[in-house]
Amino acid sequence: MNPPLPRFERLAPERRAEILAVSRSRFAEHGPQNASYNKIIEAAGISKTAAYHYFDGRDDLLAAVLEDVRERLLRALGPWTPAEDAAAFWARLETGTDTLTSHLLGHPDDLALAEAAAALDGGAAWQGWFAALVADGQRLGAIRTDLDQELLVSATVAVIGAADLWALTALAGGRRPDRAQVWSLLRGLWGREGDPHAH
Repeated sequence: MNPPLPRFERLAPERRAEILAVSRSRFAEHGPQNASYNKIIEAAGISKTAAYHYFDGRDDLLAAVLEDVRERLLRALGPWTPAEDAAAFWARLETGTDTLTSHLLGHPDDLALAEAAAALDGGAAWQGWFAALVADGQRLGAIRTDLDQELLVSATVAVIGAADLWALTALAGGRRPDRAQVWSLLRGLWGREGDPHAH
């Protein structure tokens, strides 16, 4: 998958947003692998000739849509900001989770494409967010410091990735996931032997 061609980037921001919104809706409705490129560009009011000035093909349009969804999710979550203490750290993590869950519930197209969007570039866009979270938790004593930080960030990303898939499945089925189970997993990963927050 390649990024959009330069002509797409030169379109007015409103027109780009409109094309991405129509495309996002179609990919969400029919699935990333099944949505028809011709029907998407027709719904977006783009001729076939113009479409090939914007994208090399269907996969490149899908890549643009997924990148847009990923950016929408990252904006909804917001950057990790340092907490004052361990209690504020956990509260901030819960607030971020609630905010992202509310966004997904309020934007069903993003919910339908969230898993594919999160997997772009192997999840590299999220790595910085989790690195900031882990560093802050370690500073506050909420996260263990006896392991290499890079290993701990990678393990955290893996656990959160698995939890996200579980939560997305629940949300798609109309259920709110029990986040206490996720916190329990994270406390087990992040805690120290004898840490009262580890269980």
